[in-house]
Amino acid sequence: MHLTFLGAAGTVTGSKYLLECSGRKILLDCGLFQGYKQLRLRNWAGLPFAPADLDAVVLSHAHLDHSGYLPALVRDGFRGPVYATEASCELAAILLPDSGYLLEEEAEYANRRGYSKHHPALPLYTEADAERALAYLRPLPFNQRREIFPDIQLLLRPAGHILGAATVTIEAEGSTLVCSGDLGRQHDPIMQPPQPIQNADYLLVESTYGDRTHPAESVKDILAEVINRTVGRHGITVIPSFAVARAQLLMYYIYKLKQSGRIPQQLPVYINSPMASDVTALYQQFRHLHKLSESECEGMCRVAHIVRSVDESKRLNQTKEPSIIIAASGMATGGRVLHHLKAFAPNPRNTLLFSGFQAGGTRGALIVAGADSVRIHGQDVPINAEVVALEHLSAHADGNEIMQWLTGFSSAPRQVFVIHGEPAAADALRRRISLELNWHATVPEHQQRVAL
Repeated sequence: MHLTFLGAAGTVTGSKYLLECSGRKILLDCGLFQGYKQLRLRNWAGLPFAPADLDAVVLSHAHLDHSGYLPALVRDGFRGPVYATEASCELAAILLPDSGYLLEEEAEYANRRGYSKHHPALPLYTEADAERALAYLRPLPFNQRREIFPDIQLLLRPAGHILGAATVTIEAEGSTLVCSGDLGRQHDPIMQPPQPIQNADYLLVESTYGDRTHPAESVKDILAEVINRTVGRHGITVIPSFAVARAQLLMYYIYKLKQSGRIPQQLPVYINSPMASDVTALYQQFRHLHKLSESECEGMCRVAHIVRSVDESKRLNQTKEPSIIIAASGMATGGRVLHHLKAFAPNPRNTLLFSGFQAGGTRGALIVAGADSVRIHGQDVPINAEVVALEHLSAHADGNEIMQWLTGFSSAPRQVFVIHGEPAAADALRRRISLELNWHATVPEHQQRVAL
């Protein structure tokens, strides 16, 4: 068996791990690189194998840094099955075409405004590419071992994090490999905690927050304080948010704050993401995968007005009354939120509330770090609004929660690979695993190939 790290090694984005076993090539996750330009360029560099030679893909979950390269893989020749949980397949059917649409929209906008260095600017893939890729999705249930090839077994277990997120277990050649995917929180208000795993010969474990502990302060208290402070300035709270999981968690908290009278009940709330609306409906379809009651789920879904059309989105930029606008993307790398940042970031009455991890090189990371301005659509946009970074809403386990999950193993893996983290976070978790558990742990490098 061999394992090659083709993404999310030394960085927190672009998850791809090529497993070669029993004469087969299986790609664990198929994510997009995001953030720094040198990382995004990897999306265009291709892969060190012909996609047609790949036998299967297994997705841990549907977030684009784990699934978003799939349309390019299929366009370039991959024709095998893509295994994922049912909820992940439903989410991918929403996320991937939207990603292709946004890539096309951004290329068209760049060509129209003339700010791209490429003439013409082209999308990495198209909405049509994404639609074609969906035909290869093969949903699998949780906790049912499946022989996907002779002598190769696949098992998906709940990982928390978002709807459908799974830890991936592959059994082949007498060995067991486990990939954590993205691990959820132990006490997430919506998602169940990640299911414990007892045995693995080889373990890939994420480290997004491997070097820190999530703050203990009440999320409701902080949200109420920020929203009310902004309303008091007669300002608008703009929240860049991922359409999957983060938008729904924000909607849940805002629903609870309105229900308890802690923020004005008549305060308008807008979700400027048709995709977020479609995703929210899945929370009702897959209620057995999360903690919310039927009434809580309905309340979360009703709390915001869904902005669907481009014209309505543009009109939102003329808003003068206090309100809350939640729009993708969560790291301000693209999507409708960019237009809201251009409209509202220059005004000190407003607030930019970032609700989770901001990968290095993204606009979100620059703004949170205190940048005076950021470049959007070829223009420098001043950041005069109040900036608040709220990491309490992260759907990722922190360092202590990852260690708690690892203590569920009944014996030490032969080798632990610490993945999906910036260098400081990955190395901090590696040290903890080595010192506290006395396991052999390393941080792999990009494109490193190891024999198992």
